[in-house]
Amino acid sequence: MQRPLAPLVPLAVAAALLCAGCSGESGSGSGSGSGAARGSGKAAGADSKADHGAAVRAAVTATKRSSARIDERIEIGDGTTNYVISVKGDFDWAGAKGRLSVDLRDPATPGKTSPRMKEIFAGDTVYFGGFAEMEGSWGSIRRDEAEAHYALRAPMNDPEHVLRQVAQMRRISKVGKETVNGVRAVHYRGTLTEKTVTLRMAKDMKAKVATIREKTGGLTVYADAWIDRNGRIVRTRLDWPLGPAGVKATMDLTDHGKPVRAKAPAPEEVVPMPQVGGPLPG
Repeated sequence: MQRPLAPLVPLAVAAALLCAGCSGESGSGSGSGSGAARGSGKAAGADSKADHGAAVRAAVTATKRSSARIDERIEIGDGTTNYVISVKGDFDWAGAKGRLSVDLRDPATPGKTSPRMKEIFAGDTVYFGGFAEMEGSWGSIRRDEAEAHYALRAPMNDPEHVLRQVAQMRRISKVGKETVNGVRAVHYRGTLTEKTVTLRMAKDMKAKVATIREKTGGLTVYADAWIDRNGRIVRTRLDWPLGPAGVKATMDLTDHGKPVRAKAPAPEEVVPMPQVGGPLPG
């Protein structure tokens, strides 16, 4: 499946995201929200004794016991060209099932038709389809064998992967109380280690991330989590500013506990795939 999907994003954009950090330290970023993230230093010093990591991990555990509506926005830019990948649907962590719709668009051309993909999570398998060239059939891959091929992307857009990364936040500070989608929540901010950033990432991409770290003298990826009064995650954000480039992934979780219906395609409609790549699968 990689051949029909990969050309959807010019290779120059992906290259810029990797090379932008090679000329110096991570800069302010263009639209990545990095300035606000770095501005959390005072908050970190004010409550450094509190175990905010325990609060975030407990919220991740509570969220994974149930289900939610997923609305994720992944913003990718090289300082000139920007793309937005949207992931929307319903996901039941406890029941290991879900339905997601993924599309990619260039905000500069709002009238242009966006490439789209549909996903069904059922047990240990992810099914994907919706492409004209597949003529109604579905591809499939084992959920635990899928890899991430881009920075801050979950393998096959798996929301559980995002929560796993958030649970591994470090240097966490409590930003304060905010309203997210009409819900009062406590906002926590921290950073991710290189090990967490490259969790289940393809080998070649891991090597590129290591190159950035070596040439810049470090790797700074910010992570945020918003937790509601019931102790559940209502928003996550991962942000990697790279000078004029960067990538930011914001995932909203609403309608906690809603029923989720996801049925695997008929076996005769499915073509197993040893690996899947491209901007839509991640």
